[in-house]
Amino acid sequence: MAMKLFQKKNKKEQDKEKKPPVREIHFEQESEPVDAKGRNTELGIVTYVFVLLFIVMIGYLVYLNVYKADSLNSSSYNTKQDANEDKYVRGSIYSADGQTLAYTSVAEDGTETRVYPYGNVFSHVIGYSSNGKSGLESTCNSDLMTSHTSVLTQLREESDEKQLGDSVYTTLNTTLQQAAYSALGSYNGAVIAMEPDTGKILAMVSKPDFDPNSISDIWEQVVNDSSSSVLLNRATQGLYPPGSTFKILTTLAYIRENPTTWSDFSFTCEGILEESGASIHCYNSKVHGVVDLKTAFAKSCNTTYASIGLGLESGSLASVCEEFLFNSALPTSLQHSTSQFSLSDNASYGEIMQTAIGQGDTLVTPLHMALITATVANDGVMMRPYLVDYVEASDGSSVSSNSPSKYKRLLTTEEASILQEFMEETVISGTATSLSWYDFTVAGKTGSAEYGSDDNGGTHSWFVGYSRGSSGQADLVVVVIAEDGGAGSDTAVPVASQIFQSYYNYVAE
Repeated sequence: MAMKLFQKKNKKEQDKEKKPPVREIHFEQESEPVDAKGRNTELGIVTYVFVLLFIVMIGYLVYLNVYKADSLNSSSYNTKQDANEDKYVRGSIYSADGQTLAYTSVAEDGTETRVYPYGNVFSHVIGYSSNGKSGLESTCNSDLMTSHTSVLTQLREESDEKQLGDSVYTTLNTTLQQAAYSALGSYNGAVIAMEPDTGKILAMVSKPDFDPNSISDIWEQVVNDSSSSVLLNRATQGLYPPGSTFKILTTLAYIRENPTTWSDFSFTCEGILEESGASIHCYNSKVHGVVDLKTAFAKSCNTTYASIGLGLESGSLASVCEEFLFNSALPTSLQHSTSQFSLSDNASYGEIMQTAIGQGDTLVTPLHMALITATVANDGVMMRPYLVDYVEASDGSSVSSNSPSKYKRLLTTEEASILQEFMEETVISGTATSLSWYDFTVAGKTGSAEYGSDDNGGTHSWFVGYSRGSSGQADLVVVVIAEDGGAGSDTAVPVASQIFQSYYNYVAE
């Protein structure tokens, strides 16, 4: 019995051992849940950044293709700008009075020759198209090497025949250009004539000049002649001390500081002004005596303006110059140099006096002086200067056109009126009286700009001014600089006189 019980018990144990063990399930505590909202925020930021970059990229591409396309296409650094030479014959360039200034002659064997009928007269402003490009040949390259004739016209042309590129019609007047070129004579320098109320440039001369018809033949000669810089367009890229023409801006700075008392100004000129070891002389040490502000301007009294410069508040003259775009680009697509003005707050008395009369470190282009003068003549509004009137396809259809565009009002009408009165007085009783005998009215400012040292220097002759016809409105701005021409009244004024007379003779015809 006992044996059986043992066996049963043993059997139960065996059965128990045969049963699978009970699996114990342990539940681990879950970790903290992921911040889904934070992760979505980070994803959103990344998405917005990529979208913003995409928009910026698209915007930049639109800017390049819409606003910068012409300048990029015509850039001298664009190695692909002549890619259309196998497709098109270069278009022509015309003056405002319908004269041909540049065209391409095609020989029977297909040889193309660029021809400039007026030779040296338009050399810098029209430029050249071989050995690189310059002038309008460069800035209008994309127009001249593109055809916008109608599709039907293009289909009628033989497939193997080149099409004629578009034509560029300029604002230049051949009569006025020739007059300016002749008037400047043998002097190196520049002349600009423009309409103050439109910004149209009617004449632009630079000397020394060259014949663009033979540019390939004379290339080595002109590029190696560093002394004369023949290829430099002095009208837009030449930098000169402005001399007394700068007194327009010194006068403006004084009037703005003394809006109610400037008319009471009085100064006694003794021909020389000395201050802390520095001295300023009037031209040829002339003594002007007691002068008011208008008389000092008309007589171009250096000692008066040196004294004014010393009395101006620090930064006053610099503020006026910056407003009139010194140290900044001018509002034009024309290639030009940047005029320079520098006068620190701790400048010496000598530096202040020199700067106030247009000497010192101040440098300006003739184009810039033309814009300043035009702003005065146009009652305080500066217009954007331009040379291209319109572009036309060879079939006569219009491609594009330019129209007068206002840059900014830089003078109040009262300020402009005061400066106009001062410039008119310069012709009536001041340094430009030889311009007072015509049927039209001339207003202006002369300048004698010294440069270099006593042993190796000279004096440039300046005139900036404008004329009014019978309508009473300002018609023409003329700026002249004759290098080493001496006093402005001696050289620049006679040059300007011939240009004014040519303009009114042309208008009267």
